[in-house]
Amino acid sequence: MNAIAQPTPGAVTARLAARGLAILTLINLFNYLDRFVVASLVESLRASELHLTDTQSGALMTGFIVVYMVASPFFGVLGDRGSRPRLLALGVFVWSLATAAAGLARSFASLFAARAAVGIGEAAYGTIAPSLLADYFSKEKRGRVYAIFFCAIPIGSALGYIVGGYADTHLGWRSAFFVAGLPGLLLAFLALTLPDPPRGANEVGEAGEARTEGASPKAGWSSYLALAKNRPFRIAVLGYAAYTFGIGGMAFWMPAFLERVRGVPKEVATVQFGLVVVVTGFVGTFAGGFVGDALLKRTKEAYLWVSGVATLVAVPFAFVALTVPDRSIYLPALVVAQLFVFASTGPINSAIVNDVLPWQRAAAVAACNFTIHVLGDVPSPPLLGALSDASSLQSAVLLVPVAFLVGGAIWTWGALSGRRG
Repeated sequence: MNAIAQPTPGAVTARLAARGLAILTLINLFNYLDRFVVASLVESLRASELHLTDTQSGALMTGFIVVYMVASPFFGVLGDRGSRPRLLALGVFVWSLATAAAGLARSFASLFAARAAVGIGEAAYGTIAPSLLADYFSKEKRGRVYAIFFCAIPIGSALGYIVGGYADTHLGWRSAFFVAGLPGLLLAFLALTLPDPPRGANEVGEAGEARTEGASPKAGWSSYLALAKNRPFRIAVLGYAAYTFGIGGMAFWMPAFLERVRGVPKEVATVQFGLVVVVTGFVGTFAGGFVGDALLKRTKEAYLWVSGVATLVAVPFAFVALTVPDRSIYLPALVVAQLFVFASTGPINSAIVNDVLPWQRAAAVAACNFTIHVLGDVPSPPLLGALSDASSLQSAVLLVPVAFLVGGAIWTWGALSGRRG
């Protein structure tokens, strides 16, 4: 009879794991606050001495993401080999300093450079933090763990809109960057206190399986070749890329859409969308994570099913939210669309880390980040901006539900096919 092996020696205690999750989630909140503060400033940057066009405003997000995705593979290799808390601390320090530096910009070029530099720091954090969480918690708990961690995305993004919009209105757009960036410098020191267990410390398998992968010499650039041959990983990431195209375009342009197309006052637009993101992100992300964990007992494709079906359900509601001018219709539709969109966050990230070996996880997250950005939110903000300049913002944003349809279809097809490779 097969016995069940214990986790690898060196696994962190439940208390330290919970503490690590709390710290990483708090830092992730500031990660997204700093990332999206610029979205609340689009209209002010147009009217400022910088006189940015919509194409230039979209390029600010693209510059950040290009650097982020290029730096991610390097941090993926470092994260699978070196001290993860030190790398995280370095990343938090760099992105926070760069965010504050944007407030000193005197031209589009200097603002672009500052926002691009944010991508270096966030590449370190976004690549390494999920792999660290996988070594804090067992496979069966990762759906809810990532749900908690990724709840920081909507909350942090919303705070970026709200804090940025409020600071912009009362103190000016430069102050918004200072307010967003400077607190993160203190969080960099908090990251140094995180435990760093062996890779694979919470992997449990049948007796006789080797559980020493955490220190495998195979970790490195060769991991990317192995990941390219991993069919379940490829399907999860391709769907994620289309999803990211849609969510990146919506996240960047929605405050400007509400202000310009719907006629909502600036401060109300940023706060209104921010509150929608907070509520729907919190509820949707938690619900998706817990439903994914519950269904995992019935099917190994549970995380893909939740991600695919939820994203497909969001499509018609997103279309209504972007086409119907009546506030009593578009606002509820936006809420429902955001609820289902965020439901996929925890499950799809759980699927990605569960589909790879322990010593490949930082590389897997890095490869995922590179792909979803190069195909997703690198092109979407400037493409929507260019379409807006050529026609109207009302027309440009209709690419968002199309992208959700493609992402949801890929994930659902992957779940149906069993992702056998």
